[in-house]
Amino acid sequence: MASFAEATAIRALDSHTYLARFPEEWCIGSVPHGGYVTSCFLSATALHFSTTHAARDQPHTITLHLTFLRRTTVGPARFSIRDVKLGRRTSTVHVSLTESDDAEPSVVGYLTQSNLRTEEGISLRTEWSLHPPPFPLASATMQALRQGKDENWTLMTPRHANFRKASLRTEKYVPRKGQLGPGMADEWICLKDGGRFTQESLGFVADQFPQVVEIYPGTDPPPPPPPSSASPSDSASGGGKEKLKPNWYPTILLNLDVKKALPVEGVEWLFVRVQAKKIQDGRMDLEVVVLDEEGDLVAVSNHVCLILSADRNMARSGEAKQGGEGGSKL
Repeated sequence: MASFAEATAIRALDSHTYLARFPEEWCIGSVPHGGYVTSCFLSATALHFSTTHAARDQPHTITLHLTFLRRTTVGPARFSIRDVKLGRRTSTVHVSLTESDDAEPSVVGYLTQSNLRTEEGISLRTEWSLHPPPFPLASATMQALRQGKDENWTLMTPRHANFRKASLRTEKYVPRKGQLGPGMADEWICLKDGGRFTQESLGFVADQFPQVVEIYPGTDPPPPPPPSSASPSDSASGGGKEKLKPNWYPTILLNLDVKKALPVEGVEWLFVRVQAKKIQDGRMDLEVVVLDEEGDLVAVSNHVCLILSADRNMARSGEAKQGGEGGSKL
């Protein structure tokens, strides 16, 4: 089973073409997880700027904009990069993902590179903070949190685990007393295998959170028991029994604004808040805020997602074409 680092490994075919392989265990249903695919875009671009444009010393993606045109599939993937603007402080590239030689692109995007460790310019403090403030960590260490000893946070039991295989690669710790409001979810997240989140992991982290739609059946759940005594049907984010059948929440647009460089060796833990402003007619927006252990802002992401039956995910692409969708991911 591929680790995150192995699953996002990229190799160069030539100076502007890069290859990856999407494994089944990083899928939602039959479709590679959108955040995982986003991290592959980040990894391909990082390799491009560490080889083809190494002299520019622009190792960090500071902005990303992806449009998901068609469903991606398990297997080989090709990233084709076109240099749009190469500058002294920032450079922008267009990246397209295809999965066979004659295929139309599945995902396209623009990424802007810079060097977050050498940036200079005006810096001002603002009054921004998360509102409402998240529950504090009661444990002295993150290890105590992982051992289930924190009074405010508890391990979330994954929902629909067989369908959301990629989600099983992480551990998510959510408020014991339930989320702070409808359409909002907070979590502390780490990789289950002990891996560390690097700069390229931020695409995945920005798309890994309790599904806000599924919080509604248990907006005000009773405090869940500690993980050691929780039954498989318990869920801190849903207040007990699952009341919804599996949904698929395909992303059709994802933006990422990276605010700081993580340590080169990566970090074990990140905090994530996701919030929807409007959920209507099977479509929703999501704002995702990522903080480090010190509460410093790492990244902000915005998504546009659809809310579909899981059956749509599992349908073969040929069936989608027969349905008049031209092979689109939706």
